[in-house]
Amino acid sequence: MEGSIAVVPDFITEEEETTIFNELEPHMKRLRYEKSHWDDAINNYREREQRTKWREENARIVQRIRDFAFPANAQHLTQVHILDLHEEGVIKPHIDSIRYCGDVIAGVSLLSSSVMRLRHKDSMDELIVDLYLKRRSLYKLSGIARYDFKHEILDKNESMFDGIEVPRKRRISIICRDVPKTENVMKEKIEMKPLEELEPN
Repeated sequence: MEGSIAVVPDFITEEEETTIFNELEPHMKRLRYEKSHWDDAINNYREREQRTKWREENARIVQRIRDFAFPANAQHLTQVHILDLHEEGVIKPHIDSIRYCGDVIAGVSLLSSSVMRLRHKDSMDELIVDLYLKRRSLYKLSGIARYDFKHEILDKNESMFDGIEVPRKRRISIICRDVPKTENVMKEKIEMKPLEELEPN
């Protein structure tokens, strides 16, 4: 796992958190919290894709995330994923689709600290790593942490790190991703096809 996970406390300042929240909140307030996600990975959440038009000061924050977390030659998805998790919400164990994002997932946590748990996809109850995501911290998943481990955000009743409770309230994450690999897009399309479509004529 070494080199495939990074957590940086205080990646943004309190002032920067306020600035980016003030830009996002008017848009988020127009949305209602959804009870379940299309793949059942998230409960009690709101989300949107923020396009390239950010206020100048917030565009610099997004660029700083990309500069830190991604290789210099990375091709970034233009949209930034904004995920607003209700205090009672939960993100269940999942691996982000290889069809929609590439080798790196990087996010900054606003409003609340939380615990991210990584479980190996083939031994969910044996290989487990917990990450303390302090408010305003950045996390980065790449390599085996990205492709071989499911990640989740523990709900408020389970939110513990090293035996200490981590109070979890409403949490907004600013998530940047790179462009998916062509071979992964094709692989997932093939895997999703019905069997009869894969058989030769």
